Amino acid sequence: MEVQTETITGTRCLPVKEETNLRSTEYWIEPFFHPGESQSPESPGEEMVSFTWRRTCLAFYCLFHVLVSPLSASRPQQPVDGEYSTFHVENPEWTLNHLAVDSRNGSVYLGAVNRIYKLSPALELQVSHQTGPDEDNRKCYPPPIVLPCGEPLALTNNVNKMLLVDYRENRLLACGSLFQGICKLLRLDDLFKLGEPSHRKEHFVSGINESGSVIGVIVSYSDAATADKLFVGTAVDGKPEYFPTISSRKLARNSEEQGMFAYVYQDEFVASMIKIPSDMFTVVPDFDIYYVYGFGSGSFVYFLTLQPEMGGPAAGSSGAREQVYTSKLVRLCKDDTSFNSYVEVPLGCVKGGVEYRLLQAAYLSKAGAILARSLGVAPDADVLYAVFSKGQKRQPRESSQESALCVFPLREINERIKDRLQSCYKGEGTLGLAWLKVQDIPCISAPLTIDDNFCGLDMNAPLGLSEMVRGVPLFSEEADKMTSVIAYVYKNHSLAFVGTKSGRLKK
Repeated sequence: MEVQTETITGTRCLPVKEETNLRSTEYWIEPFFHPGESQSPESPGEEMVSFTWRRTCLAFYCLFHVLVSPLSASRPQQPVDGEYSTFHVENPEWTLNHLAVDSRNGSVYLGAVNRIYKLSPALELQVSHQTGPDEDNRKCYPPPIVLPCGEPLALTNNVNKMLLVDYRENRLLACGSLFQGICKLLRLDDLFKLGEPSHRKEHFVSGINESGSVIGVIVSYSDAATADKLFVGTAVDGKPEYFPTISSRKLARNSEEQGMFAYVYQDEFVASMIKIPSDMFTVVPDFDIYYVYGFGSGSFVYFLTLQPEMGGPAAGSSGAREQVYTSKLVRLCKDDTSFNSYVEVPLGCVKGGVEYRLLQAAYLSKAGAILARSLGVAPDADVLYAVFSKGQKRQPRESSQESALCVFPLREINERIKDRLQSCYKGEGTLGLAWLKVQDIPCISAPLTIDDNFCGLDMNAPLGLSEMVRGVPLFSEEADKMTSVIAYVYKNHSLAFVGTKSGRLKK
């Protein structure tokens, strides 16, 4: 497999050299981060979500804005003189956290601290919506906007935690850290507030930990009578009684409907969610699941996560060893209301005898004809690009910068999951989900046919795989750790862009 790379670096979104040949395009890209922010966040969630987006999200969009037009033209383009537009927030302390692009018209939406911005495709400010600050206290549950709180209140910033375009209802979901993590529903055209559910426990979606990760996937149906769903994975920050680690919520058509964000299904015993058991925190006191990326494909919803290993530091141990993490893909059926289809599979990559196991970023794309031949899949098959750093431990500031870009055919991951489901329903092995069950539970034999779309039963679920699925290594970097990735197909070629810790882009 032939892989060609080039580095795109600098401080302005300015074309330096432009050719129609894919291998000879060079751009300067503005890194879009505050000069004083930490370059080595303390938590994995912060490093792979907040840190990555602040430094590369606008740079990626700017890059595609200057690349896609000339590359998709039918004739060679002349070099373009002048600078491309950039956007800066009015307060340098209001860092940018998330970006969403309306695929229909190119409008850009930015989630920042205390603001949501709408930009034109040329990055010109069209309208902004204020989300904070407001009087709050992270210990208030429910928050003071619902019930009076005995804790002292202080003016608190609202850090955007999740930003999603709901195409069906022409609205934006903007969830923040204020008031235990409530979400606003804003009209796409002018960011007018359509609704802000805040009075039920299901309305507190994203949590108060500013560095915690929140990933959402909207499942939309063509049937007008069927309500859309929002799958949400969030770091619970030690509050499993308040927040499920993963859940599916109702996306009501009426933004002010009381049932907005309610669990798709809930009775006395079962709900469309999974909570981290409180017993888990006696085994691993700081246990949490960090969500890095989410997407839908076929009948399933997928989340890429980073999870502490069960063999971590013991509670109260002063000389505890460094926590080890495992990167895992989580899969759920889109129409599974009881989460019986929940499956976890470890992911990683090995290149030159070096193991890369600490997930940094991921992106779903199509294979394209040339890469497809190498992977043995169809050109329109879904493939998952993933960036991993070396090892499995939280890295100190002076750590190695080694990282690798790898690709996984989604079909291969699904085949491995099907094989494990088939063996479990033959009574082989255990469920293998130690963080949820705390103990090994044997698989139960049942005469069932497990096909590609099997969505589980109330037995042998949830299920975890122990054997790691290895990705195909494409590129490794030793001096400047890769922290983000995006990809697309151009004329049968698969193009991947990775952002690095120093603010550079590599094509």
